[in-house]
Amino acid sequence: MLGWPTAPGTPVRLRTGVRFDVLDVPVQAGHAALRRLGPPGATPRRPGFPVALRGGRMLLLVAAGGAEELPGLLEWLEWGSLPLDLTAVGAGGLVEAPLLPATGATGAAGSAGATGSADVAGSAGAAGSADVGRAGRGSALPPPRPRDHDGRARRGAAVWLRPPEQEGGAETSLPALSAVGGTAAAPDLARLVHTLATECHRFRLSSRCASPRLARATR
Repeated sequence: MLGWPTAPGTPVRLRTGVRFDVLDVPVQAGHAALRRLGPPGATPRRPGFPVALRGGRMLLLVAAGGAEELPGLLEWLEWGSLPLDLTAVGAGGLVEAPLLPATGATGAAGSAGATGSADVAGSAGAAGSADVGRAGRGSALPPPRPRDHDGRARRGAAVWLRPPEQEGGAETSLPALSAVGGTAAAPDLARLVHTLATECHRFRLSSRCASPRLARATR
């Protein structure tokens, strides 16, 4: 994928800490954070930097080194003493390569788990490397791919909510500390971490409050 290093085996796994790192949060907190970070009127389902979903988790790609910065950022932002369901995958880590969006007859991206989805690496997956940019130069989204014959999409495989750009260097859109204030596409890493931590904390509190009410309702 875009020349990103991969680990051998199936499914294809991307090596983190080389070209990007990953922040991993509950999907509810992730969507809430994207709504807060997005410009007014923008859809929260189309963030300005690469984001993937896997089961109940959201995976947000950030610049390489971001995972190492996370503990210090949380301390600096005064979130370090609280139990947040916010983790990072950095140097030496692996993440499953997300599936590309399915494309329907109208050309719009289909649902992430539709039968039109397939492995992100396509035919290159057997070799342990992929480059989706070659097949889809000039298009905003990757081209449609074969049906999900092995059923990975239906078994909770990771899927792109917003895949990487194929031209202009995907890494330039990743949140980083060097991006003071961020850009129109990607926020500064400190702002992103603060927003994610806030929404993770809110989600944790709301989940704890909902549990007693659910227990009482089932008595």
